[in-house]
Amino acid sequence: MTYKLYIGDRLFSSWSLRGWLMFRKFGLPCETHLVGLYSGTMSQDLAALQPARLVPALQLPDGVVVGESLAMAETLAEHFPQAGLWPGDAAQRATARWLCAEMASGFSAIRGECPMQLLKRWRGFDASDAVRSDLDRVEMLWTHARSMSGAETGPLFGRYSLADVFFTPVAARIVGYGLPVSDASAHYCAALLDDPALHEWRQVALEVTYDPFPYDMKCESEPWPYPGPSQS
Repeated sequence: MTYKLYIGDRLFSSWSLRGWLMFRKFGLPCETHLVGLYSGTMSQDLAALQPARLVPALQLPDGVVVGESLAMAETLAEHFPQAGLWPGDAAQRATARWLCAEMASGFSAIRGECPMQLLKRWRGFDASDAVRSDLDRVEMLWTHARSMSGAETGPLFGRYSLADVFFTPVAARIVGYGLPVSDASAHYCAALLDDPALHEWRQVALEVTYDPFPYDMKCESEPWPYPGPSQS
């Protein structure tokens, strides 16, 4: 009974990180396969999974292929109901689904202008008005989630859920580009990123080097602030 997860380059692939966290943070078994997102072999690497064409992609133990992170999330929640991927409370669960769906379909400015990278923290990055508007919306949703759950810190709904999975790459963008957010949001970002699972993901990511660096913002930079125990 093997779940096969196909991911792209760990240093940059935000959606791959989401797919991996669905398994890692909830203790679910999977076999991870790396797809050549930047080496140009992605089409060949995913050929056996057609019509899936993007990462992450998931092959279930019975051979069924599932693309798109939201579909993967719902499928895993069905297969592992005891794992608690969604909040247990019905109202919070509905809200968490809403947040994940909006994350999957929106926030084009922050996603387009601030590509995820886990190598460094850019200094002096000038966020556009569109990025700032996306940030305002992100913080509004986070505040709404906390009003539903009563959780002032930590996971949005009190216990780690798929909502936290979906917003982890957003936290990486906020930190990686020094984007302006409230203190409460900054603490939440730190909680998501200074986490053993993220340290594990990033440590493997750093085994690969890129020359030239795919997303050079032409800014000064400083080291990534959450290096992990083995790199401190």
